[in-house]
Amino acid sequence: MKNLGLAQRTLTLKPSQIREVAEAGMNIDGIIPLWFGESAWPTPQLGVDAAINALNNADHFYQPNSGKATFRQAICDYQTTLLNKTFSPNRITVTASGMQGLALVAQALITTGDKVLAIEPTWPNVIEAFRISGAEVTTQNLEVKNGKWSLNLDRFLAALTPDIKAVVINSPHNPTGWTMPELDMKAIFDHCQKLGIWIVADDVYARLYKHANTAPSFLKWATDQDRVISINSFSKAWSMTGWRLGWICAPKQLEQTLAMLSEFNIAGPAGFIQQAGATMLAQGEPEIAKLTSRLNAGYAIAETKLKAMQGVDFIEPDGAFYCFFKVDGMTNSLTTAKNLLHITKVGTAPGAAFGPSGQGYLRICYAQPPEILSNALDKLAAGLAKAKV
Repeated sequence: MKNLGLAQRTLTLKPSQIREVAEAGMNIDGIIPLWFGESAWPTPQLGVDAAINALNNADHFYQPNSGKATFRQAICDYQTTLLNKTFSPNRITVTASGMQGLALVAQALITTGDKVLAIEPTWPNVIEAFRISGAEVTTQNLEVKNGKWSLNLDRFLAALTPDIKAVVINSPHNPTGWTMPELDMKAIFDHCQKLGIWIVADDVYARLYKHANTAPSFLKWATDQDRVISINSFSKAWSMTGWRLGWICAPKQLEQTLAMLSEFNIAGPAGFIQQAGATMLAQGEPEIAKLTSRLNAGYAIAETKLKAMQGVDFIEPDGAFYCFFKVDGMTNSLTTAKNLLHITKVGTAPGAAFGPSGQGYLRICYAQPPEILSNALDKLAAGLAKAKV
């Protein structure tokens, strides 16, 4: 291929293996897609109607770089109710998805050569957002203890040395469902604030937590001046993946920096989409409860069938809507996932997509109607041994 003189940072980019499997499977008739982190249910009508109403009322124009003032206040009100702590709008930046939030934060924090610590296995986009901005990313692995995912806190704290610029923590976690215990979170918070390390918390699955209304959050302890940034999204708890809407909660000193970065990227999400988000925050708790009930039903099916599946080691998650399970004897999860498309017509995500420690695993999203999920897992059980490489 002719040398086009592209930026050096783009030359090391690799396509997502999750997308690679999905692209291979989307044209297969009858495929059951469990590959993406996306529920099968559409956005609640409440949000759709709010967007339509905003469009009908000519909400068609450019928006403030940090988001509508009313929407930023709605986010503050939501967080205040959820976390029993007051938040001010100057800490909020509205983004076109949680992913864009990660990218903006990476752009705000990272100078080429800065060191970032992350947890593996992890959603590849988290790490790539920081690598694209010039960070040197190292990882600490989760491990399995007593049938559940666990992070070795002492080892993790030891890795958080003064030369680390930022640590990125996704909890509840994609792909494993691991959720950081509150005591561990507080220890990491205290350690990082002492050393001046930024904590970037990917909180998009916070409401999809099995043991409480919301998962533990670093925002519980962070003031508006501490080096803690929370990134959130409407994609998961509100079933709004295609809307591309999220927010950042950061120290107030970052307000103008993030506003400028937003302007120089996409100048913020459309107004009618922000109105849909504000409505879901104010009135959408019953919809989250409905989704949670559906997810509980899906998890019960996935747990039962995966535990019964020959050659599969089931590992219990605490949050999100995934099962990340080990397949005995599997050495190439990407090829296995592609084989499964044709042998079983079930779309899975290959564990290797989430880093080297994910090799040997597959991920499914169980946010599906019971009959579809049950059928998919029966097909998986019947064809996994043949598909496995």
